Parts: sequence; structure tokens; C-alpha cells
Amino acid sequence: MRAAPERASTQVWAPWLRATHWALVAAVAVAWFSGEALLQLHELAGYAALALIAGRCIGGWLGGRHARFRQFVRSPAQVRRYAAEVLARREKRYLGHNPLGGWMVVALLATVVVVGVTGWMYSLDMFWGLAWVEWLHRSLAWTLVALIALHLAGVAFTSWRHRENLVAAMFSGRKRPREPGDAD
Repeated sequence: MRAAPERASTQVWAPWLRATHWALVAAVAVAWFSGEALLQLHELAGYAALALIAGRCIGGWLGGRHARFRQFVRSPAQVRRYAAEVLARREKRYLGHNPLGGWMVVALLATVVVVGVTGWMYSLDMFWGLAWVEWLHRSLAWTLVALIALHLAGVAFTSWRHRENLVAAMFSGRKRPREPGDAD
């Protein structure tokens, strides 16, 4: 019996990018679930998240094609156009991030940075015990949870719309090749 031919695929996400993505997922999860009960672990996870984002930002400027911010952070006009195409159910498939996904990356990274910085501020004598710092840290952590939920919904929706498992692609780094009508 002959094995079924493997579907063609193309490398999109580099190993360093996928490792950074999943390590950041783990760091945020550890920080969230450890909280005040395991404060030292919470702080270490927060610092790890900040270090991972610093590395991701370097990759965003110097990394490969689909890792670079300039490739996937689109103008507001392009994002509005793409959102209208999604609502009309005629959006193009992107090999990398689509315009909404690109801005979600920026929102997630920025929110994790501000959550991490406010957590660090709370550990300093000059900010220790200030209610507004704790409130800001907690509010931003909940904002991050909301963004993660939107991100997961967007991944599920886009996977369904384009019949492509984006979670598997973030593990393997591979997606089906560009097809006629796909966007860059």
C-alpha cells in the first residue's frame, strides 16, 4: 500500500519565533496563575516575559520576512479595508499575519510590556503600596486576558475561514503555500 502524498507546505515561522511565542505563552500563564500566592515565581515569570518581548522586538526589526514588523503592521486604512472585507466575507488569505492579526501582535506585546513594567514599579520603594500602581497592574492584566481571548477567537475564525490550522502552523512553522488571490 502506498502512503498518501504529503500536502505541500512552505516555511513561514522560524524556530526562534515559534519558541519565543510559546515561551511567552508559558511566562504569561505562570505569571497569571502564580499571582500573589507565589510572588517570587510571579515576578520571575514577568521578567521572563519582558526579556522574551525584547528578543521578539529585535526579531521584529532584524528577523526574517514574516517576523518583521514592517511586513505585517499595516496602516489604519489597510486595517479598515481588511475588516470590511472580513465582514463582507471576501477577505484574502495572508501567508503571514493579516492586518488585524498584525495589530493584535502589537497590542499583545505592548500590553505585556506595560503589565511587566507596572509589576516591576510595584517592587520599587518609591511605588510600593501605591494603590494606583496596583490598580493599573491588575487592570492591564485583565486587559491582557481580554486581548488573549480576542487573539484566540481571531485565530479560530481565520483558521475556519481559510481552512488552515494556524495553531499547528505555530508549532510546525509551516503553512500551505501561497495560492492565487492570497495577499502578502
